Amino acid sequence: MDKKFLIAGACFGLIGVITGAFATHGLQPILTEASMKSFETAVKYQMYHALLLLLLGAKILLTPKLRDVIFYLFIFGIIFFSGSIYLLATNNLTEIDFKSIALVTPFGGSLLILGWILMLVSVLKLKKEDLRQ
Repeated sequence: MDKKFLIAGACFGLIGVITGAFATHGLQPILTEASMKSFETAVKYQMYHALLLLLLGAKILLTPKLRDVIFYLFIFGIIFFSGSIYLLATNNLTEIDFKSIALVTPFGGSLLILGWILMLVSVLKLKKEDLRQ
């Protein structure tokens, strides 16, 4: 088991549940339908990647160096992608204009995609004997 993956997965999972509940019970009455859908998308992607971090923490067959690279891609991808959507979806609730950070969202999404690609390439390179461990 890799503790940093498990801690990060648990933290992002916990935050995902809390923000999802907050959106449903606190934000739904005051957000537009489009903003609510955006917020829900951010929560979903955060939860997907939180679960993946938990799986990676269970020592999936990746080299330690590659696991670290994927770890940081997912950590920053979640923060930039989901975090920016949270801010953009709730933009009308504060006096701060978060529209200036809109380009952070695709950057975060690209980090998530790159993490998935690296994991896929690594798994495709596995040999049968690697899978028997």
